[in-house]
Amino acid sequence: MERQRIKRTWGVAIAGVCLLIPGILLAVCMGAMEILPVDIWNGIFHNTGSLTDMMIRDVRLPRVICVLVTGGILGMTGAMMQGVTRNPIAEPSLLGISQGATLFVALLYASGIGATAGNTLLAALLGAFFSGVPVLIFTMKNPGNLSVTKLLLAGTAMSTFFTALTSVAGLLSNQSQMVGFWVSGGFRGATWLDVKIILAAGIPGFLAAVLLAPKINVISLGDDMATGLGIHPQRVRFITILLMIPLCAAAVVVGKTIGFVGLMIPQTIRLFAGTDYRRVIPLSFLCGAVLLTYADIAARMIYQPYEVPIGIFTAMLGVPFFLYMAGKERG
Repeated sequence: MERQRIKRTWGVAIAGVCLLIPGILLAVCMGAMEILPVDIWNGIFHNTGSLTDMMIRDVRLPRVICVLVTGGILGMTGAMMQGVTRNPIAEPSLLGISQGATLFVALLYASGIGATAGNTLLAALLGAFFSGVPVLIFTMKNPGNLSVTKLLLAGTAMSTFFTALTSVAGLLSNQSQMVGFWVSGGFRGATWLDVKIILAAGIPGFLAAVLLAPKINVISLGDDMATGLGIHPQRVRFITILLMIPLCAAAVVVGKTIGFVGLMIPQTIRLFAGTDYRRVIPLSFLCGAVLLTYADIAARMIYQPYEVPIGIFTAMLGVPFFLYMAGKERG
């Protein structure tokens, strides 16, 4: 049985890489301005300063990197959340963490303060922390009774409340268009500074999540089992959710509010690779990157020359998946 899971794990990893490589190529080539594959090589290694080279180096490449790492973060944080809460339908956007970060960014724009990369990141961090603390308190206070229904209702209430406040902030400050862009998600205008932000969060966050994976494995078996094996369940939950806060903030700053990736990806991975989070977390990062890469391609291509919010595509896949999972858990 274990040998089959290892084979399937490698199969998922190889399939993910095989999908990701052409996805990256398509993401750089396709758009309002078509670019040939040979131009990519020339644009990266033989920059002549032409319009095509600038498009590749300053627009397409930073966007592709931001999409990849953001998708990976969303998939990975969903797996972490599901593991420590033992809740198969938990993920940051469904529990209001992403919406809290978006709310504080909207308040920043509404305040009239110049929105720089630094204060936008700070606002998102504060918002993610503000919305993550109730989740942390709830999971710490009810470790043995993490009801799917209760957690879902609490998360839905928080998400709706934060989204409503975000809309009000946009209306009162005449920033509705900007706020709408943040609420619906997208990578329009991604720059190399955004790449630095997402990599600064994504690389150490990924390494820390991989190190936490064995403890999340034990937590997912139950608190009594974890305590018997010498692991403090509440401490692991605290560290895991605390780690998720800057990851979610960075994902919101770069990709805005994108939902359901952290719900769909870990669940699908577990069907093939089992419940070992030493496999689930890295594979969720990989497959989250794959999903968001193709969603971003669709967002740019389906209604040219305009760009459709990427959150629409993840929601089209995620809502039916969520309803199926919620019905399954209730049953």
